[in-house]
Amino acid sequence: MQVNPDMPPVDDEDMGVMGLTEVDPSPVENTPAEYKEKSYFPDQERQDGETEEMRGIKGMNTLGFRLGDHGTAWWLLRIQKYSSYTFTAFAALHITNVSIIPLATRSVLQSNRYLLLTRPYYQSALTEPLLVGLPLVTHVTSGIALRLWRRRQALQRYGAETSTDKRTIPWPALSGTSALGYALLPLASFHIWTTRILPLYAHGDSSLINLNYISHGFALHPVVSFTGFTAMVGVGVWHFAWGAAKWMGFAPSQVSNSEENKALVRKRRWYVINGISAAITGLWLAGGLGVVGRDGTMVGWVGKEYDELYKYLPMVARW
Repeated sequence: MQVNPDMPPVDDEDMGVMGLTEVDPSPVENTPAEYKEKSYFPDQERQDGETEEMRGIKGMNTLGFRLGDHGTAWWLLRIQKYSSYTFTAFAALHITNVSIIPLATRSVLQSNRYLLLTRPYYQSALTEPLLVGLPLVTHVTSGIALRLWRRRQALQRYGAETSTDKRTIPWPALSGTSALGYALLPLASFHIWTTRILPLYAHGDSSLINLNYISHGFALHPVVSFTGFTAMVGVGVWHFAWGAAKWMGFAPSQVSNSEENKALVRKRRWYVINGISAAITGLWLAGGLGVVGRDGTMVGWVGKEYDELYKYLPMVARW
């Protein structure tokens, strides 16, 4: 190395320019010691890259209410889930009264006695709204609201502003369980109207409504009664079974990707759920159609009362 006569002498050739020694770089703390526990803004604690203010904004819905760490979709899904649990308890009691007991006794008259014993527990002024009305309305409303919310999120995600833009964006996919629920809604509404609302509207109470009333309707309008009852039971049971499987994480679509023989597990779950649905539907129809549906018309003044009630349903008068 040649020494420049115009530069001062260098004692060590390994030293850099102007006497600076070259050293290897070493890691340096990027965050000052005084900010190790907090962010650079001491009033905003950071967790997972988010400040408390950011988490609060994410935890608000469109009306400004704080929802904690969960969004609107999470709460709607939980409301839909837990409302179905309450209604399932009523459904279990109902199938026992209208199907299992008639199937066991083979008599509508004897089955009515058990119905009268248990009916006050789920048809009183207090228990019926809590066990039937409120859970049913909550379940349906939350399901519709959840679908509308996901639609709104999709429109915001793709920046749809005009009507033309909104038409180009598809609605969220409708699952088979949801489709069964929407199909069940008019069937169940008609059943509620004929057995609960109509007697209260026409006679002021429903004390005369029992299994004989159902048998009377089957005898007067067999086509509509047998077809409607079969459709309501089938759709309802399949909706309940697949919904329960989803809540328990047993649906075929919920099989983990790490599961061995994933296709085989999905297939087995599909057969198990449909097998349970078919068994419950068969049990329900065996008692409802095989016993109650074949009991015939009611005679006397009670039969005349039933005739008056069914006259309020002109759409089924010819069937």
